[in-house]
Amino acid sequence: MNKLSEAEITEAVSELTGWKLEGKFIVKKYRFQEFLKGVAFVNEIAQLSEEKNHHPFIAIDYKLVTLKITSWNAGGLTNLDITLAENYDSIYEKFSGK
Repeated sequence: MNKLSEAEITEAVSELTGWKLEGKFIVKKYRFQEFLKGVAFVNEIAQLSEEKNHHPFIAIDYKLVTLKITSWNAGGLTNLDITLAENYDSIYEKFSGK
């Protein structure tokens, strides 16, 4: 897995909705109407992350879930991080009804 260049990162993050670059991470906050919907969302994120053997940092603050992704082995962001961000957004759409 190869680390993306600064130009590739800038372009990839600009194509994601709501994701922000913070150092070696991309970060997004997801808001839910109910606490347990956020927890269910996290369970699906955890399942997918386990299948891909690539795990984000996850914080649950009541109805707000924050995900942070990077590839430690590559020393920064890779295509897998970008793909998982897109997958996480798709999972959120299912929970948010959007």
